[in-house]
Formats: sequence, C-alpha cells, structure tokens
Amino acid sequence: MKKLGLLLLPILAITLMLGGNAFAQNVGDDSVYFVTYYSNANTSGAPDGTLRIVNDGDTGGTLYAAIYVFDDSQEMRSCCACAITADGMLSESVNKELTSDEFSGRGQIQRGVIKVVSSSSSNVYAPVGLTGLRGWMTHIQATTNGLPVYPATCIGDCALDTSKGPWFVTETALADSNLSGTEASTLGTLCSFGISIGSGFGSCPCTPEDYDF
Repeated sequence: MKKLGLLLLPILAITLMLGGNAFAQNVGDDSVYFVTYYSNANTSGAPDGTLRIVNDGDTGGTLYAAIYVFDDSQEMRSCCACAITADGMLSESVNKELTSDEFSGRGQIQRGVIKVVSSSSSNVYAPVGLTGLRGWMTHIQATTNGLPVYPATCIGDCALDTSKGPWFVTETALADSNLSGTEASTLGTLCSFGISIGSGFGSCPCTPEDYDF
C-alpha cells in the first residue's frame, strides 16, 4: 500500500500539471463581436456616455474596432473603423462622436444599440473578425422618466413633466455575441449605403488613442 501511494503521488502531480496547463491555454475569450446600448445621449443636464475599447495585445499588432451605431428604431445611424495598437486604448464619446455625425446630419439621437467587431481590416464595410479587442460602456441612467402630471385642477390637455435626473453613471463590459457571415455582411452593407446616401455623413470620428473623456 505504501508503494502504491508513492506511485500515485507523482501521477497525481503530473495530472494536475497537465490539467493546469490545459486550463491556462483555454482561459482566453475568443469572441470577436460585442453589443451594448446607450441611453440619455444628447439630453440636457445628462453626462456624456463613453465607449472604451482596448487591444489585449494577443495578436501583437494593430486591430480595428468596427463600430456600428443604431437608434431605438433599429436603424443604423453611423459607423467607423478605429485603429487600436497592441496594448492601446480607444475612447469614443457618445455625444461628441458616435451620435454627432450621423447619416441624416441631424444628430441628437438619444438612445439605441452599439455593435463592435474586433476586426483585422480597416474597411468598415467588410469587417474581418479577429479576436483581441475588449470593451466597456458607461451608461447614463435617469432617476425620473418624465411622467405625466395631472393636477386636480387639470382640464383638457395636461402638461407633461419632461424633466429628468438626477443621473447615475454605471459601467459594464460589452456583451459577447455571435458574428455570423450574414450579420457581418449586413453591418457592412448598411454602413456603406448609409454613408453613400448621406453624402459622407455618418462616418464617426476616431479619437487619438488613450484620449479619455
């Protein structure tokens, strides 16, 4: 029994070592597609939201954050592909960049969805998924939502309380999603059509790396 125990100990140690190495090799996140939302953008008194994306350096080279901004009617309103070098960081303002220059040129979008592809290509019309980008988004939450006001003396049309605030700012990681070929093609096509029809409007600017809002 003692000999058997002595034989089992090195076997167990080797198993743990191999198992530990196998685990270490599989802890990475291989997602290339992320989604999040923005709210209360371009709203009086509300702080600005920020999309932050880093290049984890795994590829050792530059990656591109292909960013697609939708409004709350599921319509794409702007898009861009921003370069991020290995271990670099990109910060994009929701008010000043992601929603300020949109296809119609009107701006003032208040809420919607943001999709990001970790891409090896600088062509926002044809993103090529390559893992390496990680992102976070700050969310602007209102404590009041402009509920109707019905005073006892109200006759006919009653005024609405459209005020919002005070504001809470929360931050969450971008949610992993699945990038199908159809989705990648659709994002690129909508972006291309939008910028073409908008006569150049809708190409969101990319800030210099490490510039924080």
